[in-house]
Amino acid sequence: MWFKKSNLITVALLVVFVYFSMRLTEFDLSKFRDFRNMIEFLAEWFPMNFSELPDMIQDMLETLAMAFLGSVFGLLIALPLSFAAARNTAPSKILYNAMRIALSFVRSVPEIVFGLILLTTLGLGPFPAVIAIMIHNVGVMGKLISELIEAADPGPQEAMKAVGAKSWIASLFSILPQIWPNVLSNFFYRFEVAIRTSLILGFIGGGGIGQRLFNDFKTFQYESVALDVLIIMVMVIIVDFTGSFVRNRVI
Repeated sequence: MWFKKSNLITVALLVVFVYFSMRLTEFDLSKFRDFRNMIEFLAEWFPMNFSELPDMIQDMLETLAMAFLGSVFGLLIALPLSFAAARNTAPSKILYNAMRIALSFVRSVPEIVFGLILLTTLGLGPFPAVIAIMIHNVGVMGKLISELIEAADPGPQEAMKAVGAKSWIASLFSILPQIWPNVLSNFFYRFEVAIRTSLILGFIGGGGIGQRLFNDFKTFQYESVALDVLIIMVMVIIVDFTGSFVRNRVI
């Protein structure tokens, strides 16, 4: 089975793509032969500098707020749009195609591009970063939720329509309860992604602990960088466990 001609051709093409990708990216493991510079650099990270811990926690909370607001607002906007982007609930084929194109366009633009535009026009700070995360999340969650809607069992929706319920009421009360656990799962995944995105947006003036991390790196305060990284790791782990707990309770 594994030695079919089609499988061998696929493997050969994969090897060719890997080879050319390594050439284009200057992939060279021999550069790891001398670890002394890396060890000397990492040694400057310790002991950690706890003198600015309260300010770091404040920046961490700001980052969490940015990611949370961007994710929540993105979900609230994407949820109704996703019904228009699903084949089985869209009012018309024209609206369906238009919504799919619009969501694809929004999803294809990285958050950092939206961030650069908004930070330039609205000024530095967390607010433009929240809007950038929200816009991108609308595109991503709109697509994910629309696919969940298309995969939902049509039976309850047809039953509600048969007793005289309007189309949007039938869609809301028959489909949403089916997909809600998966919607929550996607939300918490996007929340985790938004935390990492908030860090990147902080590098360009979006505030939060990402901006502090960038400033500490730029000013060679590596003891503070080590604590920044530790706080970020703890923050992501807490969000991951919180998301798992909520998903388990809902499911």
